[in-house]
Amino acid sequence: MSVIQRDFMPADLKPILDKYGIDGCVVVQVDQSEAETEFMHSLALENDFIKGVVGWIDLRAEDMGKRIEKYLSYVKLKGFRHVLQGEADRALMLNPQFMNGMRMLKRHDFAYDILIFPDQLGYTCQFVKMFDGHRLVIDHIAKPDIKNKNIEKWEKGIRSVAQYENVYCKVSGMITEADWQNWVLADFTPYMDVIFDAFGTKRVMFGSDWPVCNVAGGYQQMLSVVKNYTSKLSADEQADFWGGNAVEFYKL
Repeated sequence: MSVIQRDFMPADLKPILDKYGIDGCVVVQVDQSEAETEFMHSLALENDFIKGVVGWIDLRAEDMGKRIEKYLSYVKLKGFRHVLQGEADRALMLNPQFMNGMRMLKRHDFAYDILIFPDQLGYTCQFVKMFDGHRLVIDHIAKPDIKNKNIEKWEKGIRSVAQYENVYCKVSGMITEADWQNWVLADFTPYMDVIFDAFGTKRVMFGSDWPVCNVAGGYQQMLSVVKNYTSKLSADEQADFWGGNAVEFYKL
């Protein structure tokens, strides 16, 4: 993990995006603080290539309504996320206060990123069922155990979630769930087959998981996995995957 134990700033990312022809990006929270939300939004205002921000807000706060109103004027703030994968309460998303906060996000048309591990897919299915019409996206294809080729339970869970048409999926974070030093392209094909079959080409989007991807190879290696797979899609489908679907989902 030492390769990512430092600060990464827009100046670190811009040359990478330019090198691989990426016009813009959406930056997503890591630290669960409103201070980071405001910091990332300030970076987005200073850097035109940052097209949107997914921040954090305390969805369970009693004054959630007041807190969210503050962010209505943040022009590049497009949505929010909570690190559900790290919670001891695996069903935290079904907590009444959490869901009340989600209703406020929906009311103000903020998207929501769902960051989970496969053991939370059952709860996620219950969760998304209650938010019809809300723009929701599964991050990192729900982090299946690619290293050990565990796919059956994950596939069942992800297909259950995918039946709700307001739910999208980010094709990202895969190389960090594989064997960091020894993965090969073929390791990812069964998982991407499931995602593209379950969600279709209109509800999937590219995600880099940069700089975390550096622990398992880096941006170029991560990109090679996805480019290799999506090369079989039509030109229009590729345009949707690499940008169009994200533009629509996040209202960029």
